[in-house]
Amino acid sequence: MSSKLEYPIRLNHLGTKTIETERLILRPLTLDDIDAAFSNWTSDAKVAEFLRWESHKDINVTKSVFDIWVKNYKEKDFYQWGIVLKSINEPIGTISIVDIKENLGIAHIGYCIGSHWWHQGITTEAFKAIIPFLFNEVGFNRIESMHDPNNPHSGSVMKKCGLKYEGTLRSADFSNKGIVDASIYGLLKEEWEKGE
Repeated sequence: MSSKLEYPIRLNHLGTKTIETERLILRPLTLDDIDAAFSNWTSDAKVAEFLRWESHKDINVTKSVFDIWVKNYKEKDFYQWGIVLKSINEPIGTISIVDIKENLGIAHIGYCIGSHWWHQGITTEAFKAIIPFLFNEVGFNRIESMHDPNNPHSGSVMKKCGLKYEGTLRSADFSNKGIVDASIYGLLKEEWEKGE
């Protein structure tokens, strides 16, 4: 499929555009969100178990991260959405592009939400909402994500969003668990358009 495409792909970066779903508002985070972030997910040890960052023991750690994010929102190729639950009007996690392969048009997605809101379809709803934006407006050709095989619920989110399992790379990633295997999932724009 991808062999028909011209190289390099030209992306139309638009930055972290606000996107609304039935239950969620995906939007840029602000310094006013720090308290909610610390309370809802950054201090939650369960959230960080399979991630690269440790849970925040102090709100000042969350503030230092937010200071960086807020500055980065000025960049058109920075995509970091706060997942705001409408029912409480607070952010409960994030979904973001953690890596871009510009010339190939590849966006690598990462996400996390507070454990209180796990298994309610919220992350899936957020992920599904950014796919049309990334394909149709920014012009990505491939959306991918990966997870530790010992964290299968993350893989379930990817499957529900239409990403296909492509294999597991041995000792190919790291997290708070150390060096770990990485199960890779991908979705091509052509597949998404055809509803495959």
